[in-house]
Amino acid sequence: MTVTDHRWNHNIHYHPLVLGAVPRGAKNALDIGCGEGMLARKLRRVVPDVVAVDLDEVSIDLARAHDDGADIDYVLADFLTHPFERDSFDLIVSVATLHHMDAAMGLERMRELLRPGGNLVIIGLARSRLPNDLPFELLGIAANRLHGLTKNHWEHPSPMASPPVTYATMKELAARILPGSRYRRHLLWRYSLTWTRPVG
Repeated sequence: MTVTDHRWNHNIHYHPLVLGAVPRGAKNALDIGCGEGMLARKLRRVVPDVVAVDLDEVSIDLARAHDDGADIDYVLADFLTHPFERDSFDLIVSVATLHHMDAAMGLERMRELLRPGGNLVIIGLARSRLPNDLPFELLGIAANRLHGLTKNHWEHPSPMASPPVTYATMKELAARILPGSRYRRHLLWRYSLTWTRPVG
């Protein structure tokens, strides 16, 4: 266990969900919007080959400075346009990144890069629409306060952005672009989207 394993925030809270979706025998993984590399380093403990991509140079420099995970391939690039090969990853993960881009384009690119039989796991942020989302807002506030009593909150150094798309819209996009995907709404202002690309 490293010092960074004790960090906590709303994104890190859902890392176990991501790690629990690693396919058996996965040989490679792509972490989209890796930030300073915390999730990529966790993935590297269970996946032999990890590529981590981010647009932010400061974040990539911080990621490369860590001794653990020195064999991770950190790429400073826009994953939408970087020449990754199609059908090339057993696992693709993205935490708090999809709202920084056109969501439909992001989902389509992830679908393109995922190998048949591979898993896609997204932890995302979206915009609440009141009054429909009010119960989640209130429960999120309560849960956040409870976690604040026992956790050491860590503020990540990566750029932040307000989500332009609502939770309802993200659910609709996922159903259209990734048929058979599973969308779940979570506390702490996050949703998860999981999908296994069909074989054949």
